Amino acid sequence: MTTQKENNMTDRLAGKIAVLSGGASGMGVSHTRRLIREGARVISFDLNEGAGPHLVDELGEDKLIFLRGDVRKAEDWDRVVAAGRKRFGIPNVLINNAGISPLQSLEKVSEDEYRRVIDINQVGTFLGMRALVPSLREAGGSVINIASTAALVAFADLFPYVASKWAVRGMTKAAALELAKDGIRVNAICPGDTDTPMIRAIADTPSGALPPTDDLPFKRWAQPEEISAAVVFLASDESSYMSGGELVIDGAYTAQ
Repeated sequence: MTTQKENNMTDRLAGKIAVLSGGASGMGVSHTRRLIREGARVISFDLNEGAGPHLVDELGEDKLIFLRGDVRKAEDWDRVVAAGRKRFGIPNVLINNAGISPLQSLEKVSEDEYRRVIDINQVGTFLGMRALVPSLREAGGSVINIASTAALVAFADLFPYVASKWAVRGMTKAAALELAKDGIRVNAICPGDTDTPMIRAIADTPSGALPPTDDLPFKRWAQPEEISAAVVFLASDESSYMSGGELVIDGAYTAQ
């Protein structure tokens, strides 16, 4: 149940201007709502419109821009950043949230499909960081890369996804070292099983139901809002001395 306190705006992210990829569905929608509720303004983009235009209607054009764009294209990143600077000012937060997770094994994945996963999950994250560094250098700020528990442990039949997320975790650490001199923080979030359309599609259960949770210590999947809470922390000044790390939000799954 949503409480009155949760409905109210706060100022934890007052003055923050965030660029968010993959903002049209799943965790991207949750992150957008929570960022704005905490006082940020958001430039969101996605290859598909999804819930994007509806979120603008819900949250207001003075707080949210939604654009169509492909994280695999440097020119789309440049266009998104330019639009954000024109409307809101210099972005000081980046959330690399876009990603795909098809079920594919080492032996059966095609070269084209492997490259597609790498291009979206890994190259898209690289292009986002590179595009935002000049703005972050001006304004200071935070990069938040959405990785996965698949960046910490391996999962069978998710070969390209695991490869891409381990790369995201490594890029996060390398970027944190390079950008520390500029006061730019770079961290990763590693969610476990989270109830999103992408994960329901992977589960492929009847009627889109969630699969059994017997192997999960908490006996339930995470809700997107629980990941969004970590996004807010890393976007805020509360995490001012955290960089090069990862927040693991998996209900103790990887502690087993």
